Amino acid sequence: MNSIAGNIPPIAYNPATASAVSTAKARTRLIAIDALRGLVMLFMLVDHVRETFFLHLQVTDPVDANTTDPGLFFTRLLSTFCAPTFVALTGLSAWLYGQSHSKGQVSEFLLKRGLFLLFLEITVVGYAWPTQAPAFPPSAIWLQVIWAIGISMVALAALLHLPRRAQFAVGLAIVCLHNLLDPIKLTADQPAYVAWAILHQRSLIEMGGLTIKTTYPVLPWIGVILLGYACGPWFARGSDPAPRIRRLVMLGLGLIIGFVVIRTLNIYGDKPWFVAETPLRTVMSFLALTKYPPSLLFLMPTIGTGCLLLALFERFEQSAVMPRLALLGSAPMFYYILHLYTLKLIYNIALLLYGPTKGKVFGVDNLSTVWIWVALLIVPLYFPTRWFAQLKQRRKDIWWLKYL
Repeated sequence: MNSIAGNIPPIAYNPATASAVSTAKARTRLIAIDALRGLVMLFMLVDHVRETFFLHLQVTDPVDANTTDPGLFFTRLLSTFCAPTFVALTGLSAWLYGQSHSKGQVSEFLLKRGLFLLFLEITVVGYAWPTQAPAFPPSAIWLQVIWAIGISMVALAALLHLPRRAQFAVGLAIVCLHNLLDPIKLTADQPAYVAWAILHQRSLIEMGGLTIKTTYPVLPWIGVILLGYACGPWFARGSDPAPRIRRLVMLGLGLIIGFVVIRTLNIYGDKPWFVAETPLRTVMSFLALTKYPPSLLFLMPTIGTGCLLLALFERFEQSAVMPRLALLGSAPMFYYILHLYTLKLIYNIALLLYGPTKGKVFGVDNLSTVWIWVALLIVPLYFPTRWFAQLKQRRKDIWWLKYL
C-alpha cells in the first residue's frame, strides 16, 4: 500500500477479478485502511470542486453560521473529515511499515518522504490550484495539507523512538492542550514569529518579494500523526480483528460523545457556539469548528467518525465496493495531483469560453452544479488511478513510484 500515508506491503487491487476480492478478504485490515482513505478522497473531490466553481463564495474559518447558505455549509462540512483521516492513517501506516522494518529504517523513510512532500507542495501542487497563474518564481506560496503531512512525517521520524506510553502522552497533550496557546499572537517583527506561524498561528510570512501563507499550522497535526502511530499495535499482523473493531467503535463513540459534551458546555476547545434565529442555524453554529489550525473540538468528531468508519469497513470488507475504494486509497498522491490539474484544466477552459462570470473569476450560480461535476468526474479519475495503482504493483523495480 504505497501512498501518502505510508509504504505498507501492497494489495493487488483489481475489482474486476475474483482473485482481487480473495486477496482483499485475506488482508482485511489493509483493505479497510485504504478504503477509508479512498472514501475521504471522494470527500476531498467535493471540496475542491466547490473551491473551483464556488470560489466567489468563499467561507470563513470557522464557517459563519449566520450568513452562509446551509447547503454550502454542509458541503464544506463534508471535507472536514479529510485531513484528520489522512494524517491519522499516515501515523498508523508508518507503524505497519515498521512491522517489516527497523525503527531506523522507518525514520529514514518518513524523513525522506516528508521532505519529498514539502518539495511537492511548493512546486507541483502549488501550481495546481485553478486560479494559480504560472508565474516563475511565484509571488505567493500556500502551505497546505501536503505541507502539513510532510512536516508531520518529519516530526514522527524522531518521535517514534519514544516509548509507546510517551507517544500517547505527547500526542494527547498536543491535541488536547494546544488551544491554550490560542491567545499567543506574534507579530512579524518578533523573533519567533516565523516558527510560531508554522506551528500554530495562521499567518503571512514575507520573504523578500515572496509571500508565504501558513494555511495549515502544523502543531496539532503532529499530535494526530503521533496518536495514529501509537495505535498501530491494534492492527498488528495476525491480530484478532474482533477486539480491534470493539476498540475502534468505543474510541469513535467516546470521541463523538465527548465532543457533544464539551461543545455543549461552551467553555474550551473552539470559538463559542450560539443560539441563532432558526434551529438549523443553531445546529450550524454548533458544528462550525476551527480547522486552521484544527481545534480539539474539530479533531474529536472527525477522528471519531473515522474510527467508526474504519470499524465498519473492516466488518463489511466483503462488500463489492470495498476493493474499489481501497484502490483509490492505494494511490492517493497520484489521485491528488491528477484531480487538481483536471480541475485546473476544466476551470481554465470555462474561463476561456465564458470569461469571468463572478467578478474576476469564473463561477456557477447553483451549488447543485458542483455536485453534478463531482458525479461526472469520479469515473474519469478512477480509471487512471486504477492504472497507476496496478503499475506500482507490477513495477516494484521502479523505486521512485513509492513516493507517489
